[in-house]
Amino acid sequence: MTTSFHPPERCLMGPGPSDVNPRILEALSRPTIGHLDPAFIAMMDEVKSLLQYAFQTRNELTIPVSAPGSAGMETVFVNLLEPGDKVVICANGVFGGRMKENAERCGAVAVMVEDEWGATVDLDKVEQTLTENPDAKALAFVHAETSTGARSDAESLAALAAKFGCLVIVDAVTSLGGIELKVDDWGIDAIYSGTQKCLSCVPGLSPVSFSERAVEAIKARKSKVQSWFLDLNLVMGYWGAEAKRSYHHTAPVNSLYALHESLVILKEEGLEDAWARHALNHQAFAAGIEKLGLSFVVAEEYRLPQLNAVGFPDGVSDAAVRAALLEEFNLEIGAGLGALAGKVWRIGLMGYASNQTNVLNCLTALGAVLADQGMDCDAAAAVAAARAVYAGN
Repeated sequence: MTTSFHPPERCLMGPGPSDVNPRILEALSRPTIGHLDPAFIAMMDEVKSLLQYAFQTRNELTIPVSAPGSAGMETVFVNLLEPGDKVVICANGVFGGRMKENAERCGAVAVMVEDEWGATVDLDKVEQTLTENPDAKALAFVHAETSTGARSDAESLAALAAKFGCLVIVDAVTSLGGIELKVDDWGIDAIYSGTQKCLSCVPGLSPVSFSERAVEAIKARKSKVQSWFLDLNLVMGYWGAEAKRSYHHTAPVNSLYALHESLVILKEEGLEDAWARHALNHQAFAAGIEKLGLSFVVAEEYRLPQLNAVGFPDGVSDAAVRAALLEEFNLEIGAGLGALAGKVWRIGLMGYASNQTNVLNCLTALGAVLADQGMDCDAAAAVAAARAVYAGN
């Protein structure tokens, strides 16, 4: 007999989703109302305003797409690119490759700037590519590459794009709320994120924001957007500023309650304090990881504090360690992707999960499981190293 599903309680320290704040879970359970109800529309306006704060932008077209981060990516590409357009795309991990896939499905020409997995995007290579492709319409890159834990210099890349008259497209799925991100100050034209990373909300929504220049490009299209559902010329009628909204789709009402609550929590903490919290917990975690005899894939100056790609020595079973952490400690960490599959663990310290308790518990559990695998490591020393970082701050 099939019965109600009751999931186990886990500590989510993988690449996403991250642990959801109990306040957000409570928000999900509030009474469902209609997606055109005046009370709901008032909340929609607050969501827009709070997203503008999170993105640090005044862009009017700042909304949550009613689908996960991958749909946010597609929203940006299908609206801005038409057949024959040329876009320069930076790839230093899985998600730069997904940008290419999206661009080509729009009929655009993707000119790739490739960097090694774990490296930051090379500014000199980007400038050379833009010089060689003066007809490029846009420059697209991943700010925080979830597959490797590498941060790229979004501000400098956006400045390069401006120098060559290109639109700036940014993947901020893992960066929003976790590291410095300033859409207006940096001159970003189109950006997308996800709710399940540093916002600590449930999966299923994708915040996006478009500059006035990007909106003009969308309105000036010669061809229809290939996706009806993601066509912003239609969606803007539902999320627009006017009091009377036109029906486009049935919005995920309760999920938007959850996003609203997560953004209220972010505003209460303050962006700068959220960035600082992620940085401190990463520093403590890194000190402990090094004491365990493990290493990072990414050079220190380019590491993401919210997503740690940790390498392990030969003889350690990737799958066995992750399984033991899940079964014995209810702790989830992620496996490597693509070129890093079987070589790294991706350990998240995102949003609500980025806290001292999780750092110390993860180091303790990881040390115990690695010792069972025969690795010479000292979990107590790792925890002490992390605690020393906290004591110093």
